[in-house]
Amino acid sequence: MQKETFIPSDWLPSDIRQVPEPQVSHPEPKDDIELITLRIESTRTDITVGYSNWRDLGFALSDALGESGRSIYHRISRFNDGYTSEECDRQYDRCLNAHGTGITIRTFFQLAKDNGINLTTAKCAKSTKMTEYAQCAYSRNSSAKAFNPQSAQTVNAAHSDNIVNIDEDLPLPAFSPDLQGSLPSFLEKIVSKSNSPEDADILILGTMAVISACLPHVFGVYADRIVYPNLFLFVTAKASSGKGRLALCRYIVEPIHDRLREINEAETIEYKHKLAEYNAAGKKKVDMEKPEEPPMRMLFIPANSSATAVYQVLGDNDGTGLMFETEGDTLANTFGSDYGNYSDGFRKAFHHETISYIRRKDREYVNIKNPRLSTLLTGTPRQVLNLITDAENGLFSRFIFYFLELRLVWNDVFSTHTDTTLDEHFQRLGQEFHDFHTILEKSNDIRFSFTSSQATDFNERFSAWQTEYSDRCGDEFVASVRRLGLITFRLAMILSAIRIMEDGIINDRMTCLDTDYQSAMTMASVILRHNAHVFLTLPKADTAQTASSATTTRTTLQQRQFLESLPSDFDRQTYTETATTLGINPRTAARIIRRWCDNGQLENVSHGKYRKK
Repeated sequence: MQKETFIPSDWLPSDIRQVPEPQVSHPEPKDDIELITLRIESTRTDITVGYSNWRDLGFALSDALGESGRSIYHRISRFNDGYTSEECDRQYDRCLNAHGTGITIRTFFQLAKDNGINLTTAKCAKSTKMTEYAQCAYSRNSSAKAFNPQSAQTVNAAHSDNIVNIDEDLPLPAFSPDLQGSLPSFLEKIVSKSNSPEDADILILGTMAVISACLPHVFGVYADRIVYPNLFLFVTAKASSGKGRLALCRYIVEPIHDRLREINEAETIEYKHKLAEYNAAGKKKVDMEKPEEPPMRMLFIPANSSATAVYQVLGDNDGTGLMFETEGDTLANTFGSDYGNYSDGFRKAFHHETISYIRRKDREYVNIKNPRLSTLLTGTPRQVLNLITDAENGLFSRFIFYFLELRLVWNDVFSTHTDTTLDEHFQRLGQEFHDFHTILEKSNDIRFSFTSSQATDFNERFSAWQTEYSDRCGDEFVASVRRLGLITFRLAMILSAIRIMEDGIINDRMTCLDTDYQSAMTMASVILRHNAHVFLTLPKADTAQTASSATTTRTTLQQRQFLESLPSDFDRQTYTETATTLGINPRTAARIIRRWCDNGQLENVSHGKYRKK
């Protein structure tokens, strides 16, 4: 892409800009912009041909979205052969700094329309009414017929072939740039120590995952059932991709764990003292009551514990617990053992279903009602496969997955010139949260809820997502979309609870702010993309049984022939042509290539270029 030097005074008004601005009142164009962007990505359409178009696109996005439009500018610009990240950033900076250009978001829709992109939005599936921003662009084309809601065909955008791009090897999105300035102040302190949008994402998710285990008395009603904030999170990445920074999130809740252990130690000392007195009483025992062993108080539950030990800890802590493991194989190996297969109880805990077990020591039958287990795991793609062997495993849909791609960027390890280390920063935040947790423990029950307008929007969006992703990933992925609805409700609940730290006001009712609702939905849209990516790397249940090892590709004979037919170094065009020759659909081929990259059989040398290992 040959880009000219930007001089604001040089550009001339186009026909698009000469048309007077209609007075519209669309409160939230971001959803429409995101949907159209997804369609551009799925068709790999370059709408930036010609410097003026590329420049005007920057004007349009910066006018509507400000800094949060930068990521979309990159996503759209990368389809041009001349795209570079550095030049794209420089151009967007120029657009942000140029004021009063007269170019609005209508130009974005017009450029998409001129390049054959469908402008109907997801809401069209429900009401056949085009949103106003998209309608403005639609009406810009003088040859187009006037849009008539009464005669328009009801098109379910979810069924469109170009809505969701999950098959191609495009970078996965991050949500943190769109949340700038809208997060609770506590999370803003977390994000302040991030070194990339993806790093910010995992720190936000990691913090919310650990906090989800430490919000006593906070609950909501979802699908007519009481639910608690607990989350299951799995951050997956290749070695040295940055997932290790999630260990910092442990500091956020470590003071709570330490306090519980201190209480337990004191209770144990007292118990041993009373037991010694009891044993020394001799015949006087008849008049004495044998002391009971104190509960095993703790927050962190080791994933390599036996099933009985895990259940006992949950029972001793009123059903609350947090599994925090930086190696996903720890849990996978435990599930695969004779003593530690508590996968059934693990799945039940996600929905707070009663877990029953028998204590071996005294053969006591125990019921754990309303278990509230939270989980944070990190690991390589292979470790995901070790834990969840196939795409139809019910455990998959209970997790938030975040795929952290390898960034070939060397971070300046000496860039910080303060006396405060990352560890100290997060330890201070941990003490801050501990003080808040102490207050919550003494409070009454706090019921969280959406507003009626939020609930309506929530149902519409997830209905559309369910159809979209079912079409793209198959019916097996529907469970993930549906459970993500519950997860999103929990994300909003956690954001709302953290807000209490800002104002200190605790009521028995907690209604979600629109800001936090939009943040949760923004996170959900990105999580869906990441979950779909991981899902498509997993084998089907019938092929999982024949997989030889985690280091071999879970493929058919045809797919192995596909690999053997590729040269040592190749690009997208080469593998697409090779796949077509072998009768493999190009989209399927793209998924296979991505999986081979994740499994380590291929190296993604650069965008669209690969090398066999």
